[in-house]
Amino acid sequence: MSSQAETVAAITGQRVRVATPRGAIWLVELSDGRTVVAKRGQAGQVLAEAAGLRWLQVPGGPPVPQVYGHDDQWLITEYVPAGRMDGAGSERLGRELAALHLAGAPTFGAAPPGGPQQAWIGAAPMANVAGARWPQWYAEHRVLRYLHSAVDNGAVDAAGARAVRRTCERIEELAGPDEPPARLHGDLWSGNVHAGADGRAWLLDPAAHGGHRETDLAMLALFGCRSLERLLAGYTDVAPLAPGWQQRVALHQLFPLLVHAVLFGGGYGVRAVAAARAAYQ
Repeated sequence: MSSQAETVAAITGQRVRVATPRGAIWLVELSDGRTVVAKRGQAGQVLAEAAGLRWLQVPGGPPVPQVYGHDDQWLITEYVPAGRMDGAGSERLGRELAALHLAGAPTFGAAPPGGPQQAWIGAAPMANVAGARWPQWYAEHRVLRYLHSAVDNGAVDAAGARAVRRTCERIEELAGPDEPPARLHGDLWSGNVHAGADGRAWLLDPAAHGGHRETDLAMLALFGCRSLERLLAGYTDVAPLAPGWQQRVALHQLFPLLVHAVLFGGGYGVRAVAAARAAYQ
């Protein structure tokens, strides 16, 4: 990591003592004694994640790693040692997540301040395009955009595409009561919820934007969040969900499932189509 170490040193203003690879990231020990995380990405990815982490730091919200600096390719953030989280920690995360959502956003699709309009969710491009009302914005910019790509790569067939489009055509009746834009993590699957050594749940790797709060919660349910019932209990203590939210889970899961269909193929396409059909049945 010789050239990368020079970059980390330039960003942090500290010499690099040791750099250890950990999958897609590096753990870097600096001369001031800190251990930081160095993560490489494309220019838009780095800027979007840095802006998202800063935007998610709200009073009473879930902890997120501090951003120490970045350039066009490298993001340097706080290292959070791993620990364990119990059911009480899940309830606390629910309350903190409610506080994050209630911090709000200017519009649906709003990018974090300083973040790019053309952002990312994982390895997939994601456009932060402002919308006045959630149903139309969600259909156009979070469902149909990825449906086109999933059809092109063969993950969704013609019949499946018709089912997804039917959901979008009926989205006004399926969307539930109007809500103001929430401040979303945006890629809140269980792998991005990190149990810290302090016993708290830290949120990592955001695709932050203004959206509907039920989307974050539906993504947690989609990919196996532990103690989800206790998390939801903590959440609703602070911010009760609108009636019928359980019936809208499939609608909100449609977006991440289509993103996965674009990135990983047909199995997720089948699940996306099933979610589209469940949304209007």
